[in-house]
Amino acid sequence: MAKGLKDIDSAAASKGKGIETLWQFVKFIVVSLGAFVIQTFLPLLIKLFMSDAFLAKEYDIWGIFKSSVDAKTGAMLGLGVFIAANVSNVIAQIVSFFINRDKTFNSDANIAVTLPIYIVFTIALIIFSAWLSTKLIPLFTGLTGSADTAMAISGACCGAVQFFLYFPVDKLLFSKKKDNKAD
Repeated sequence: MAKGLKDIDSAAASKGKGIETLWQFVKFIVVSLGAFVIQTFLPLLIKLFMSDAFLAKEYDIWGIFKSSVDAKTGAMLGLGVFIAANVSNVIAQIVSFFINRDKTFNSDANIAVTLPIYIVFTIALIIFSAWLSTKLIPLFTGLTGSADTAMAISGACCGAVQFFLYFPVDKLLFSKKKDNKAD
């Protein structure tokens, strides 16, 4: 499989930068779909290991991230929900970093340089997504009647925002190509 992917990478590169970037975008979409699945469904799995009291525990972090109450059911969307959503996001981004660096962009860019930049960018996006999810989960809970469905939809929305921001950043970060060595 890896040999086949390398052949396609070489063929795309031989067609010019536009085709190469288009092929990278296709690979990025596949990796992002994996991250999407992690970010959307892992919170539901993580929640299984949390008590109802922790899931409903009120929180206020820096006045930015606050628990909310489901308008339909009156249930508290608390700290456990917040943690489950954000732990899943972090895991999805770690997986994406390494796969995109190695497979999507065929890069050997220095991890000691690129990872800290990626981490700062990711933290900013996670903070934004954490804030956005506190707005979306109550909205979608009201629309769907289910906090779990709302959490999945919110994760999908946050994942979509991240998708469109990560590609250009990754393309810049991982611009150093691997030498074509025989494996």
